[in-house]
Amino acid sequence: MPQVEVCYSPQIYPLFHNEKAIVVVIDILRATSAITTAFYNGVAKMIPVATVEEAKALQQKGYMAAAERNGEMLEGFELGNSPFGYMNTKVKGKTIAISTTNGTQAIAAAANASEVIIGSFLNLEVVINYLREQQKDVTLLCAGWKNKFNLEDTLFAGAVADSLIYKGGFTTNCDSAIAAGHLYHLAKHNLFEFLANSSHRNRLAKLDLERDINYCLTPNQCPVIPILKGQYLVKL
Repeated sequence: MPQVEVCYSPQIYPLFHNEKAIVVVIDILRATSAITTAFYNGVAKMIPVATVEEAKALQQKGYMAAAERNGEMLEGFELGNSPFGYMNTKVKGKTIAISTTNGTQAIAAAANASEVIIGSFLNLEVVINYLREQQKDVTLLCAGWKNKFNLEDTLFAGAVADSLIYKGGFTTNCDSAIAAGHLYHLAKHNLFEFLANSSHRNRLAKLDLERDINYCLTPNQCPVIPILKGQYLVKL
């Protein structure tokens, strides 16, 4: 029986590394939601990089580039971390370099995994279905906030873990997966309200990004799965 585990921070990913596992990288507010939206709107490839300097270097080579730190788009870049920035024709067919506070750090942490896919509430159902079909071990890697635990990534991990364990033929001996599932059950009827006091929802609200938060918490709007192939994210 395949196993499912939940890792709450990229910093502790080495403790969870399983050479047989599919890693699902999760940064609900907002990197993995933005990446999923980008591919749904026709982006050809994305190059996730850990540092702003790497993104700037790729921009100077002619790529479109996106960069965000602490919730805000950085000056001099075409795009930030808002999914709404990727909902227009200018991104179609493009390769975009992207660096974010948390999400691209988590992708970098998992780069040596056998397979890395991108998860968000926007592609929840197709991610669950794909993992069920593969019947391989799964590690749900939460980007968190600067290597600390956060609620929204944990809720998504709980939604996936719960579905795999109770409907997909998976098992777990991982307390963090069990805890994430319990949190999701508490929150699932109103994710937005459950996160009312969460740190990153409030951080983004202060930046007038409530629209982004609502969008990122609405399931199954973008039924695509981005997957890491070498240095590129592409559509599965």
